[in-house]
Amino acid sequence: MAFSFHRKMLRVNLTNRTISIEEPNDAFYRRNMGGWNVIAEVLLREVPVGADPLGPENKLVFAPGVLTGLPLSGASRNAVGAKSPLTGGFGAAEAGGGWGAELKQAGFDGVIVEGVSAKPVYLWIHDGQAELRDAGHLWGHTTKDTQDTIREELDDRRIQCALIGPGGENLVSYACVLNGLFDSAGRTGMGAVMGSKHLKAIAVRGTQRLEVADQAKIREMARGMAQAVNAGEKAAGMHQWGTGGDLTGMVLTGNLPTRNFRDGDFDEGAERLSSQTYMPVIGKGMEGCYACAVRCKKIVQAEAPFQVDPAYGGPEYETVASLGSCCGVDDAVAVSKASELCNAYSIDTIGTGVNIALAMECYEQGILRPEDVDGLDLRFGNGEAMVAAVEKVGRRTPGLGELLATDLKTMARRIGADAARIAMQVKGQAFPMHEPRFKRALAIGYAVSPTGADHCHSLHDAGMDKGEENGLRAPSVLTSLGIIEPIELESLGPEKVRAAIYHTLDQTSMNCTPMCLFVPWTVEEKVEIMRAATGWDVTAYELMKVGERAYTLAKVFNAREGITADNDVLPERSYGPTRNGTLEDGGIDRELLQEAVQTFYGMMGWDEETGVPTAAKLHELDVSWAVEYLPKK
Repeated sequence: MAFSFHRKMLRVNLTNRTISIEEPNDAFYRRNMGGWNVIAEVLLREVPVGADPLGPENKLVFAPGVLTGLPLSGASRNAVGAKSPLTGGFGAAEAGGGWGAELKQAGFDGVIVEGVSAKPVYLWIHDGQAELRDAGHLWGHTTKDTQDTIREELDDRRIQCALIGPGGENLVSYACVLNGLFDSAGRTGMGAVMGSKHLKAIAVRGTQRLEVADQAKIREMARGMAQAVNAGEKAAGMHQWGTGGDLTGMVLTGNLPTRNFRDGDFDEGAERLSSQTYMPVIGKGMEGCYACAVRCKKIVQAEAPFQVDPAYGGPEYETVASLGSCCGVDDAVAVSKASELCNAYSIDTIGTGVNIALAMECYEQGILRPEDVDGLDLRFGNGEAMVAAVEKVGRRTPGLGELLATDLKTMARRIGADAARIAMQVKGQAFPMHEPRFKRALAIGYAVSPTGADHCHSLHDAGMDKGEENGLRAPSVLTSLGIIEPIELESLGPEKVRAAIYHTLDQTSMNCTPMCLFVPWTVEEKVEIMRAATGWDVTAYELMKVGERAYTLAKVFNAREGITADNDVLPERSYGPTRNGTLEDGGIDRELLQEAVQTFYGMMGWDEETGVPTAAKLHELDVSWAVEYLPKK
């Protein structure tokens, strides 16, 4: 008997409107767990080399994991993956909410979507059954209108939806897939892939119980975490304020991206954008993902200067920083309105904010003229102009909307002049809101990341645990196993690379099971959860190898698609200091970073010059089948 999974994957061909069920064996689930590994296997085996990310040959994979749907904190997540329209390489993003758990309760471990529908459709999955339904009446509608309509016509308010808004339909390069109205698989443009297939939503309802090997143990651990959270012993800051508390401390360290990563002075603005400041004014409460006691999702509502709908939740840290400080905007209501629009249109708040920030800096420099930005006074700090720009992105209006709707590399090339030097991106994907000039191991993580600049599988804290008061999780695998001690921020030597690798593999493994980074389970507890759920004799080492397998396969896919070591670099601005603030004497040494990247390759068992995984490494990771997809010498 299989515990915590069903041995059933749903395959949907939109071109010929066929639906089938595949039944992988237990070895498939143990080797992959879910998430990134499942996505990488589908993309390598089934998507041809050079396929158009927005064409019929690309495949969109919805991949929960073996822990998704367990009734305990942090086990609500699923991954979504495809060849990325943003980077042209491996694309994957993760989201929480209730959709992944509902899919597992409906009897399926994942969904593979292929082909292109001739007209808009949505997929309706319910207790082992699946069917395609017309979505012509939903096309062009926001995520809220779409979800409300689907629930009404299927007569069930408990239906969970993974869906897109107009941003996905209009193929915005960084469009995302929403689980509900405020849980976003935000990065790498998965919403654009979904839109290109004319798939508006996947609606799911399930009533099947998810069987586990040791129900009593799962119940005990769930109760223990819930009691610790409610007592304020664990995740206290996250439980009360969510992400984005005390941003003034981040200004002091230089870690709050400000005015397109140019500046370091945002003290009063940071205080106004901190959760503790604005939540008592516009906050309506906190929500949580399926079965999670932490409940870190902010709900906000406002009437002026913008009307903000609480149905779309509230801004997380990445949103507050990208649409706030990165754009020089310190009005929490304006940022909340922009967050609402991003969720309504299904566009990534990070990509939206950083693209707008680049346009703002180019406008202030005179590189972009008023007629280039639709007459907006697109200066840093103008919240009204920022909100108007978000609306234009979501609708992909001619002019500014079209300019902002592309990846940062393309946008900078279209602008010309100095734009490429100050476009904060890796492989086309915008920087998240964590400063690699402060978190030096993160500089390595951004450079080598197969998905472009991404904080969800790279080192957050330069090998140093900052504590839960800043919304960060407990020490990771390397600290818990005693593998490495905290290290100096200034170094970029082998010890920093080693820290980067261990944190990267730890977090990537959590994108496979998947588990939430914000719930402070220890490594030992994660092992206990896995054993109780599956009945497997899993070890911490095995979980690390799951992450290594996923990261390596993603790198194989990129190498196959022609993404080389030349792409594993940071933008020019990262090699210099900020204009002021803590990092005004900072800047990453270009040669040291290059050495660190090559050391990273070697430590991972990849070719030290090219960064391509070796056949020996693939054999070691039990994915010998992937050797044939390595570039031919």
